[in-house]
This record gives sequence, structure tokens and C-alpha cells, in this order.
Amino acid sequence: DLVEMSRMSLCGGSYRERLLSAFDALVERTQDFTDSAYTTHEHREKILLLCDRAKLELNQLLRIGVCLNEAGSSAPTEDFEASIVQTIRASNELKHQLQITALDQADELFKLTDEMDIVNRLKNSSSSGDHDRLEEYAEYFNEHSEHVQEVCKLLHHVATNETLQITSKITESSLRVYGPQLLNACHTLCIYPGSKIVKENLEAFIDMWIALYSDVHQLYKEIGELLRGSDRFNPLSLPRQNRPTKSVTIHPGPQGFSNVSSATGNPPSKTVRPLDSEEQAKIAKTGLEMKMAASEMDAEAEKWPDSEDNDIVRKAKNMSQLAFSMYQFTRGEGELKTTQDLFTQAEFFAEEANKFYKVVRHFSYQVPSGQMKKELLENLDKVPTFVQQLQFTVKNSTVGKAATFTKVDNVIQETKNLMTFVSKTVNSCLACSSKYNLDLGAVRARSRTLSPSGRYGEDDAGYDGGSGMGSKGGTASSDPNI
Repeated sequence: DLVEMSRMSLCGGSYRERLLSAFDALVERTQDFTDSAYTTHEHREKILLLCDRAKLELNQLLRIGVCLNEAGSSAPTEDFEASIVQTIRASNELKHQLQITALDQADELFKLTDEMDIVNRLKNSSSSGDHDRLEEYAEYFNEHSEHVQEVCKLLHHVATNETLQITSKITESSLRVYGPQLLNACHTLCIYPGSKIVKENLEAFIDMWIALYSDVHQLYKEIGELLRGSDRFNPLSLPRQNRPTKSVTIHPGPQGFSNVSSATGNPPSKTVRPLDSEEQAKIAKTGLEMKMAASEMDAEAEKWPDSEDNDIVRKAKNMSQLAFSMYQFTRGEGELKTTQDLFTQAEFFAEEANKFYKVVRHFSYQVPSGQMKKELLENLDKVPTFVQQLQFTVKNSTVGKAATFTKVDNVIQETKNLMTFVSKTVNSCLACSSKYNLDLGAVRARSRTLSPSGRYGEDDAGYDGGSGMGSKGGTASSDPNI
């Protein structure tokens, strides 16, 4: 764009400095590609040659511009136009080479690496207390972790829209944090191989690492499809096919949330404020945090034996699925198409949380008095509070795009907070069940009977003494015409 604008400025004055500064920034970005140990020699040579060519073309453009300014010319000459074309062509070829390099490096990573094999070796050597083998695998994992981070960084450089850039940046930061923590958990288990808590801690970090690795793979696929011009690719930052609707709804569109007219599904004449980078970063970060919380809940639920006959596990998994679809909404994916869909999903989530509360309350009657029961009830008693906060947020009416964005962010944040305590409650239930050898089938049987207060049956979504939504739920009270 700066090169195109040189037709008007003729590369004079401060504009010359802007061009040079932009080129320096481009060269600095290419250093991440050329300095990477995983970039092939062929790609490195091509990048360096194209950088030199782009520099030569830019210098030629600037020289012609200086001559025109000294001659007092006010219009570009044919030589100047030709130099602009050559500079743009050189820049595009360099950009294309960087894209090829990033995608090839990512492709090599995912083709040659078996992620589950790596983490399983770490886990097995830790569980067996084999310190020497753990050190060997840890060194390999460190190199692998650096490679994954390198790939994520390069994908960030070639991402062509702001949402993917933000997601890749957050993912790279998370990889840098959780990689060392995974190894610390392995070393701790190697020292205390018989500790159940340490084993569960390692499992949690493994699940988190696998989730982040999957996110990098998804980024690679989405960026690759976008760069190749695939029609199937439809991320949050690209236009979405709008569905005709009787009321005006808000869709996650090219710049976040955009209006759609009521009768035809065509964009309205009045433009709306696009989401700025800070807002997009906030919604992407909150969505990613919610996905991580959902993964933690799944990990806790999978620890239960005979989970098919266990209402606690089934309801926890249902909530995890609902939360995952809300996470997909923040990426412009999945079945939720509008903010109204999101708010309705949040109401369903609150209903499931109410039912979960009631089932766990029944389970708690089996747990003998003591510290474990106290911890279980402490976690469980926080669930109604977060349910009410989520319901209040959903029912809070909003007008305008800025207010709706804030509401979306708050709904996702409250869902994540609620899910965190549900996950802790599931973990407490598992600990109590294991210690006291409680009959998990009784949880299902008792949930079909009345509670001690005699007020609630199986299908009643209310929790004891709370003000839940009830099994029939309701619809979001936000104005559907927002």
C-alpha cells in the first residue's frame, strides 16, 4: 500500500522514511524465518535472495523519486511507474516465499511427529521412576516444544487476518508457559510415582498440551486454506453467509459482530463500528480460556468408572459440549450463528448446571462427614451463585453493537467461571467415591426420587433452595432486534 501511494508523494520527504521503515520491519520479520533451525537451506536461500531483490527495487524507486523531486516534477513518469510495479512484484514474491516456508515447516512438523507417542513416553518414564530415561525424553520434548513454538510464530507472521494473528499469538504464549510446566509435572511424578494427586496433575498438563498442539494444527489448516483461496474456509474474520430472519440479529462477521436486515438478510445501509484489535484479542482469549476449562472438565469426567450409568458424568459432559459450541462461536464456527443463539445456549448451559447441582447434592448425602465432604460442598455451593450470575448476564437487555459485544464477552466469561467450579466439583466427587467406595449407581437411582425437602423430581432443573431456571428454561430476554 505504501508503494502504491508513492504515485502521489513521489517518495518525497517523510514518505521516503516511511517506506524505509516499513522495509526494515519486513526484513526483521524475515529473520524469524531465516534464523529458524527448522527452515530448509533452500527456503533460507530464496528468502535472502528475494530480500536483496526487494531492497534493490526499493532503492531504485527511491532514486527515481529523488530525481523527480529535484526536477520539480508533480506527476510520475513511465520509469517511476515501472519501478513501482517491480517493487510491488518483488515484495509479493517475498511474501509468497515466507508463506510457503511457514506452511512447509508446519507440514513437516505434523507429518513426522506423533504427539501422543512423545507425551506417553514422558508419562511412562515418569510413572516408572526411570530418571535417566525421563531426562532423555525431556530433552527431546524441549526440542519438540521449541519447534512447535517456531511453527506457531511463523504462522503468526503469514496469517492474513487479525483474528488468526491474535489466536496464534495467544497459542504461542500458552505453549511457552505449559511446556516447562508439563516437564515439571513429569519430574515430580518421577520422584513420587505412587502419588495419585501428582498423577492427576500430570494428566491435566498433558491434556492441556495436547489441546494447544491441536490448536496449532487447526491454525495451520485454516491459514493454509485461506492462503490457497479455499471457499470452504470461513473463520471469524471472514464474511459469513447470512440466513434470512424475521428479526435483526447480530452475526460474527468480517469485523466481529455485524447487523443483518430483517426481511432479506442483506446488510443494512447503516454501517456499524468494527471490533478493534483489543476487542478481538479479548474475545479470542476468553474463548480459548473457556475451551481449556471445557477440556479440564472432560479430563475429570473421563476418570470416572462406568460413566455411562453416572448422571454426574453425563451432565458434566453435556455442559462441556455446550461450552465447546460457545467457544466455536468465538471463532465463527459451529452451529451457533448469531449472538441470540449464543445467549440461548448459555441458558441451556445454566439449566444443565442446575440439574448437575441437584444430582451432586444427592450424591453428597452418601459421603460421610469429614474434610472431603466439606471440600465437596464448598465447591458445590458456589455453583448456584455462578448460575445466577450467568442467568442475570443473559437476561440483561442490550442496545447497540458495543453493548452487545460486552454482553457476549461477559456471557463467555461467566460460563467459563461456572465450568471451572463444576470441574472442581466433579473432581471432589471422584475423590469421595474412591475413598469411601461409594455406589455410583445410587447417584442415578436417587436422582429419580425426591430430595429430602420433597420438592424436586428428576426432571426439575431447580437446585435446593435456589432460584434456577427450571427444566422448561426460557428464552433470552435480550431484545432479538438488536
